Amino acid sequence: MTSLAATRRRLALSRFWADFRSRRTGVAGLVILLVAVVLTLIAPLFIDENVTSVVDATGEKFAPPSLEDPFGTDESRRSILLMVWWGSRTSLLIGFLAALLSVVIGLVVGVAAGHFRGWLGGVLMRITDWFLVLPSLVTALVLAAILGGSTFTIIMAIGITTWPATARLIRAQTLAVEARPYIERSKALGAGHWHITTRHVLPNVAPLLLASTTLEVASAIVTESTLAFLGASANKTSWGTMLRHSYDFGAANNGAWWYITIPGLAILAVVMAFTLVGRALEAVLNPRLRRAA
Repeated sequence: MTSLAATRRRLALSRFWADFRSRRTGVAGLVILLVAVVLTLIAPLFIDENVTSVVDATGEKFAPPSLEDPFGTDESRRSILLMVWWGSRTSLLIGFLAALLSVVIGLVVGVAAGHFRGWLGGVLMRITDWFLVLPSLVTALVLAAILGGSTFTIIMAIGITTWPATARLIRAQTLAVEARPYIERSKALGAGHWHITTRHVLPNVAPLLLASTTLEVASAIVTESTLAFLGASANKTSWGTMLRHSYDFGAANNGAWWYITIPGLAILAVVMAFTLVGRALEAVLNPRLRRAA
């Protein structure tokens, strides 16, 4: 039985990869993500936090791109290339962890609201609807300002304000799963809440959850950059703080287009890659979208 289950899993994974590989946009996004993640992980091997120091900088102020500084320098003579490379660690870390927190909250609330359909499910959905109508960016900005500027508080502020959409998606899928006949048979045989949710509901919502997580990371990176630009930064160099500093020190007025363009392109490339991968996963894992394609 164990070998049969392992064989089925391998076949399922091979079919999944074959379907995903047939979608060129998803593969292109995956390649971009792998390059970005690898560069982020190896950054401490080649550079350190001194690249963000205004004391150790030796270049010229607002120097244009050249062989010495391929992406130019900022107002403090620091290399934009090294700043973007080092700042990717903060931007991607906050994006991944904030999306993970958002998805975990949405998963718990969505499954509970779909499984317990009495007063508990009603209360959970009213809470979800209340969070859903709140402007998430403004709420995250207020939370970040109240809790203070740190990586942890930015992650908490983004995660706490972006989970309702995931919760509604998971609740709808939970209701669809629990309407199937084998759930009634499980209940008749004495299966409890924990058995039904962990053995039947979670395996069925996991594919949609994977696609949702990928899209949530892209949204979290954009939100972090927006919060940093508005002044609620994590007190560390990130792509959002670089855009904020370019605005504060008049990069546009000084003709330093590279100071604005390079961090913006980094955000655009990573967010676009996550979006492409997420859409491809949705098309592969969602039977309705796969049949439509």
